[in-house]
Amino acid sequence: MSVTVTLDASQFNDLEGFYTTIYGLMDWHEDWEPAHNLDALNDVLYSGFGTGPVILIWEQAGKSKAELGLEATRVFYQNKIDQGKPYNITWAQEQLDALNAGEGQTLYDIIVEIFQSHKAITLLLKENQEG
Repeated sequence: MSVTVTLDASQFNDLEGFYTTIYGLMDWHEDWEPAHNLDALNDVLYSGFGTGPVILIWEQAGKSKAELGLEATRVFYQNKIDQGKPYNITWAQEQLDALNAGEGQTLYDIIVEIFQSHKAITLLLKENQEG
């Protein structure tokens, strides 16, 4: 039996808000919260919703696509470049260059790909709450 979880994009407007919102939908020990990064997101999806099948409905996905789109992704990579270690500056610059050349993935694209890589998760992207 599948569990249905709804991620409502009206609850966030940036990457930090996304992490807070998605992690809030998962079942954790009271005193533990995963890191707010893409690697941690990928890791917790193996059990964060439980071990059975999950239908994840992303309401207002179009809003998230815009807010986690090109500009947010450029800022994301530039922040890594500016901070330097422990980040791989060369990799971040390559990702930023690809994005600027129209070839890279946005944060939204990366997150969708992460969800879709988990066989137990069926991702349904809804443009608005009506469907």
